[in-house]
Amino acid sequence: MSHDDTAPTLVSLLRHNARQRPHGVALRHKHLGIWQEKTWQQIADDTASLASALNRQGFGRRERLLILSHPSPHALLLALAATWLGGVATLLEPDSSATDQSALLRHLHAEFVFAESLEQARGVLALPQVPHRLVYLDARGFDRQQQPFLQSYAELLSSGSPAGPEVQAHADEAAFSFWRYSPPQGAVQQSVSHAEAVREGHHLVSAERIGSHETAFAARAFATSAQLRYLLAPWLLAGFSLNFPENQASRDDDRRELGPTLVAGTRDTYTRLYHLLQQRLPEPGSRLRRLVDWSLQPQGGWLRRSLGHGLVTRPLRDVIGFSRVRLPLLLGEPLPNDVWRFFEQLQIPIRHWPDMQQLAPQPPVSADGAVQVRPVGGWREAGDAVDTVAPQE
Repeated sequence: MSHDDTAPTLVSLLRHNARQRPHGVALRHKHLGIWQEKTWQQIADDTASLASALNRQGFGRRERLLILSHPSPHALLLALAATWLGGVATLLEPDSSATDQSALLRHLHAEFVFAESLEQARGVLALPQVPHRLVYLDARGFDRQQQPFLQSYAELLSSGSPAGPEVQAHADEAAFSFWRYSPPQGAVQQSVSHAEAVREGHHLVSAERIGSHETAFAARAFATSAQLRYLLAPWLLAGFSLNFPENQASRDDDRRELGPTLVAGTRDTYTRLYHLLQQRLPEPGSRLRRLVDWSLQPQGGWLRRSLGHGLVTRPLRDVIGFSRVRLPLLLGEPLPNDVWRFFEQLQIPIRHWPDMQQLAPQPPVSADGAVQVRPVGGWREAGDAVDTVAPQE
């Protein structure tokens, strides 16, 4: 199969940013209450080192790196390292039930796994067949002599070379795959190629006029193709800074402290923030609540707009860290009408970018690991159990 080696890939965009803005802030991650920064040159070097280390351990083209993690720089750079080598970063929804995750882990039989938490790492260790390499963010608490396939993220990073191996990524090949367990269908997946992610990311960057000056906040999991198309690809295309909270519990405080200009959230994100703000409002029917509702009405003169902005709109925007937001993006499913209208009243015009692709059911796998291909519309024939569905262009 011939490839267009001139077409951009996620890896080539990363290296381009390292050349064009080596000292610009690419990532921030809050750790122990302090924002840690990495430049474009630093993350390009780290990604090259991770790719080098994975390559030495046998990770290569069409291999899967299974990632079990909430948003973090470690998960992101490991995913890019996998695509550097022509492999596929395979993501599961980290908030899915333990039963569903266990079913998917058994189905995938991934040889290379990154687990963020101790609980996730133990879930992998409980499988009948352990992977060739399990990378854990912090390998304390494990008996390394009994589990030699376990390695900490820091050890993996330090064992590689920032020169990096030869880039194996091709634009027309799958870069990411997203898996979910959905009874009664079973395991379903969605694959996205480099070319598709870059194309749709460029569409958003152009439509929303996104530039390198943006400060973006990533609080939701990466385990959807919409996050890849409309957050990660635009980050690499425009060269803005991507910021991660310390953890899921601190995300609202961290967002408020940071004051991002771009927020990419899901239906769950905005609905949760809506209920958080509703708790801050006076009791319905009270005199103070009637004043708040009056001030939030879109109609009215200068007095109503001034009172509404100073006493209601600005304080409520500050509560959720939206004081500077100019691009509140909704990825995936649309919002309920009442939630949408409330954000409109707060002068937060949410832009909806739906996830156009649907997860595809996977062909059943026989005992010997071969795919049993069935003539179902939308499926493509696959050569082995690894590549059951080709990327949809």
